[in-house]
Amino acid sequence: MGDSTVCLTYDLDAVAAWLSYDMPGFASWGVYGAEVATPRLLDLHDRYDVPSTWFVPGHTIESFPEICGDVHDRGHEIQHHGWTHRSPNDFADREAEKADIERGIESIVDLTGERPTGYRTPDGSFSEHTIDILEELDFEWDSSDSAHDFRPYTLTKDPRPTLEEPYERGPKSDLVEVPLVWHRDDWMQLFPVVTGPEWVGYSQEQAVFDRWRAEIEWMKRNVDDGVFVLLLHPQCAGRAPFVSHLEALLETLKADPEITFADASTVANDYRNG
Repeated sequence: MGDSTVCLTYDLDAVAAWLSYDMPGFASWGVYGAEVATPRLLDLHDRYDVPSTWFVPGHTIESFPEICGDVHDRGHEIQHHGWTHRSPNDFADREAEKADIERGIESIVDLTGERPTGYRTPDGSFSEHTIDILEELDFEWDSSDSAHDFRPYTLTKDPRPTLEEPYERGPKSDLVEVPLVWHRDDWMQLFPVVTGPEWVGYSQEQAVFDRWRAEIEWMKRNVDDGVFVLLLHPQCAGRAPFVSHLEALLETLKADPEITFADASTVANDYRNG
């Protein structure tokens, strides 16, 4: 791996995300993301020969099998993103959460012939059971946590924090964390639908990409072996003119001899073996 690594990841939520938020009226956006935007993005990756990681709910795989198969056939890794795209904290108990994760594994195995090694939680949070379940099911890494902005680390089994006691880290897990920070999430800043009181904005696209470029430049100057993880959603990233901004970013980064592209599994494996 080079001195600086850029890791492009996609959450191919399709219709599942809208259903999990009880917003079925927006399901057509999910269809657009799968059937229109995903092919555009795959063509873009083909042109620039850039690897990527796609976190795909089982619901998406079983709803759009040909499109998900195309992601895999064109050389991109498919990793776990739940089956129903529900928050881990929404399940009634540990058994229900585990069953959802197991169903998602089955969908990925049916599509790719391989068990997923990585996981991304659908809403950026863990239940008190999630990490134990992932270890039990032989996952090797996660990309949901935010305890660093440019370096992988070993994920800890954090206790449920309270205001009454000082925060203490839990014991280390067996999982490598490929960290994700929300200001590198296109959905949080660039999707023009307000879906909650905390998601309030439709930023200027050029300004967001300028900031991402500035972060990468800062990482190059200040962090040895830094890793920049970008989170994209096809129904956001594949629309015009966003996809043109993304192409310009890829063109700039591909021309930079200090930048290497890698998928999330490679990042996690290099950390574990380093």
